[in-house]
Amino acid sequence: MNRSFLKIIALITTSVILFSCGDTKQAAPNPANVPVPVNVYVAHTEKAVYYDKFPGTVTALMQVDIHPVVEGYVTGIFFKEGDHVTKGQKLYSIDDSKYQASYNSAQANVKVATSNLDQAKKDADRYIYLNEHDAVAKQILDHAMTTLQNAKDQVTAAKQDLAKAQTDLGYSIIKAPFDGTIGISQVKVGNTVSVGQTVLNTISSDNPMAVDFVVNEKQIPRFLKLKQNPPPATDSVFTVLLPDNTLYPGTGQISFMDRGVNPTTGTITVRLVFQNPSSLLRAGMSSTVRVRNADTSAQMLVPSKAIVEQMGEYFMYVAKDTLIASTDTSGKNKVAPQGPSLRAVQRKVVLGQTIADRVIVLSGIAEGDEVIVDGVQKLHSGSLIAKGAQQQQQGAH
Repeated sequence: MNRSFLKIIALITTSVILFSCGDTKQAAPNPANVPVPVNVYVAHTEKAVYYDKFPGTVTALMQVDIHPVVEGYVTGIFFKEGDHVTKGQKLYSIDDSKYQASYNSAQANVKVATSNLDQAKKDADRYIYLNEHDAVAKQILDHAMTTLQNAKDQVTAAKQDLAKAQTDLGYSIIKAPFDGTIGISQVKVGNTVSVGQTVLNTISSDNPMAVDFVVNEKQIPRFLKLKQNPPPATDSVFTVLLPDNTLYPGTGQISFMDRGVNPTTGTITVRLVFQNPSSLLRAGMSSTVRVRNADTSAQMLVPSKAIVEQMGEYFMYVAKDTLIASTDTSGKNKVAPQGPSLRAVQRKVVLGQTIADRVIVLSGIAEGDEVIVDGVQKLHSGSLIAKGAQQQQQGAH
C-alpha cells in the first residue's frame, strides 16, 4: 500500500517538472530578434603610400681573402680585429731575413754586371778606334762588340733579379688593399704561412654597402624604369629594414640588375647601394628591402579587423537597411509589416596591399558603404544589428 502511494507521488512530481521545463523553453527569447551591437567605418578612397617588401642580404661591394705571397713565419700583427683599416695600412709582417739576403745579393750582382759593362764598353770603344786606323784584326773587334752586348744583357738580367728580390721583400709586409673592415685573424704571431694555402684574414669594404634581393621576372620593366630614371638620392623609394625591424636611416639607389633570369625560380637579382657612414650595415646581414609603390591613384582603404576569411576567400559585412521577409502561420513568406531593418550584409572582397592596420580593397565595396569593424565575430549575412560609433580614418602611411 505504501509502495503504490510512493509511485503515484513520483509520477506526479515528474509530470510537474516536465511541464515546467516545457514552459521555460517556450518562454526563452529568440536570439535572432536581438540586434548585435556593432561599430562601422565609412569606406572612402584616399591616396595610399605603401611598400612592396623583399628579403634582402647586405653585401660588401668589395671583399677579399688576404693570402701571403711569400712563405715564412708571422713576425707581427698591426691591427685590431674588426677595425676599419685604410688602403696601404700595414697589417702583417712575415720573416724577411732570406728575402733581405736575396735582395742584397741581387743588388751586388747589379753592381758587378754594371762594372763589367763599363769595362766592356771601354774595350769596345778602343777596338773601334783601332779598327778605324786598321790597327786591329776585324775578329777582335767582333769579339769586343759581342762581349759588350753580353755585358748589357747581364746588367738587364741582374736588374730584373733585383726587382724580383725587392718585390719578395716588399711582400713580407702585407698591407690593406683598400679601405674597409678587417675581420678575425686566422693566424697568430709565430705561425708559419704558405703561399696559396694560408688565409690570413678577410677584408671587406664598408662604405658604401650593397643590399641584394630577388624579384619576379614580371617586375623587370618596373625596376628597369627605376634604374634608367633614378629618383633623387633623398627620396625614400628604396629603404631597408634591419634585422630588428627598425628602419635604416638612409635611402638606396639601384646599382644594377643581374645579367639574366634564373630559369629555375623565374627571378632576377637586383642590387641597391646605401651609404654606410656609421658601419651599421654589415656584410652578410639579413634585411627587408622596401620599394615604395609608384601608383599615386586613390585607393579604397578599410581597417584590417573588418576582414573575415573563409576557406581562403575574404569577406566583409556592410550595414544596410534591408527588407526581411517573415513567415506567417500558413508557412508562406511575406514582407515584414514593420518596414526595413538594419542588417549585416556579407560582401566578398578582393584585397590588395596591407598598410599598417588597414588594407586596400580592390573590389567588393563602394565609396560610402558602412563597413562593420567591431562585432563581426557574432554576425552572419542577414543578422539584425544596432549601429554604434562611426570610424572615419584619414591618412595612410
